[in-house]
Amino acid sequence: MTKVHLNRALVLENLIRVPDGAGGFLESWSPLGTLWAQVRATGGGEGETDHAKLSQVTYTITVRSAPHGAPSRPKPDQRLVEGSRVYRILAVTERDPTAKYLELRTVEEVAS
Repeated sequence: MTKVHLNRALVLENLIRVPDGAGGFLESWSPLGTLWAQVRATGGGEGETDHAKLSQVTYTITVRSAPHGAPSRPKPDQRLVEGSRVYRILAVTERDPTAKYLELRTVEEVAS
């Protein structure tokens, strides 16, 4: 197992949905705290939405572990933010049997 270098500060955010009064929802992101992380690109590709082409890069992001249920433990459907960069969390796994670190499978999408 390679050594972990937690050298980037990322803000963990949770999606908040509030009824808009017209049957829909307004969405905003609420910061939960800063996590120190190691970020490693693992792949890439292209995708499309109805309005734009997307460049998608997948990353494995390693952070210190936190107990299940703790607000500082990342979950799928949350995101990590670093300046203008946004990493959407797809999955969370324990990196090793001692569960000292978590590995997050993430994707960064950029409109092209």
